[in-house]
Amino acid sequence: VQLQASGGGLVQPGGSLRLSCAASGQTSYRFTMGWFRQVPGKEREFVAATRWGGGSTIYADSAKGRFTISRDNAKKTVYLQMNSLKPEDTAVYYCAADNTMILSSMSIGSAYDYWGQGTLVTVSS
Repeated sequence: VQLQASGGGLVQPGGSLRLSCAASGQTSYRFTMGWFRQVPGKEREFVAATRWGGGSTIYADSAKGRFTISRDNAKKTVYLQMNSLKPEDTAVYYCAADNTMILSSMSIGSAYDYWGQGTLVTVSS
């Protein structure tokens, strides 16, 4: 599975951005795609994830109410709509995917086998 992320950029506080991540290759019922983010010098942080089979979706507390993860199964693409952005959302955002994900591991970075190249989101006035 290969992943191609896009959509990062510079946005003012309170603004919105939509990230996209397209997957290529074979997928399974348990195919899961997620978003993580990382600030230099800090650990990678889970943001949101969604599983194709069953449609389970989870969010980090920091994302609830502001971010929405969605997917287009036919295009094997996941989106992260980010609203009400704050300066602390500034980070490199990575999409990740896995074909054998179990529900209890969806927020764990080490559970994902495939990673995209990362896209920078900067929230600043």
